[in-house]
Amino acid sequence: MSVNANPFGTSITTDDILDTLSFFDDWEERYKYIIDLGKQLPAMADEKKTEQYLLRGCQSQVWIDSAEENGKLMFEADSDAHIVRGLLGVVLTAFNNKTPAEILAFDIDGYFAQIDLVKHLSPTRGNGLRAMVQRIQETARNH
Repeated sequence: MSVNANPFGTSITTDDILDTLSFFDDWEERYKYIIDLGKQLPAMADEKKTEQYLLRGCQSQVWIDSAEENGKLMFEADSDAHIVRGLLGVVLTAFNNKTPAEILAFDIDGYFAQIDLVKHLSPTRGNGLRAMVQRIQETARNH
């Protein structure tokens, strides 16, 4: 797993996402931006798309893996749905390439509130988003 391969949390930050989303007037444009973000998420190798990395609680298939490099957690994630890849990007800007303490201290609910995201997702997508966050926070707690 290479740090440089995933731009989320490094060259793409939470501030970048907040700034860009603030330019759009409607959710149709925001969804397109989130889907475009997903296109920047490096694909996970097919051999990693196994039960071990599969995330429960999502209507789409989502896989998340992590590795520690220099005290920071690096996440690799993928999904079979374009919008979910984008949501993974939104989540990873907050958590990727951060120490476990930084991950656990980050106000993810405040971040989502600033984006105004959760109320614009279907209940099942919202549950999937929470499952992604819980998996990453659990990973941080276990380090």
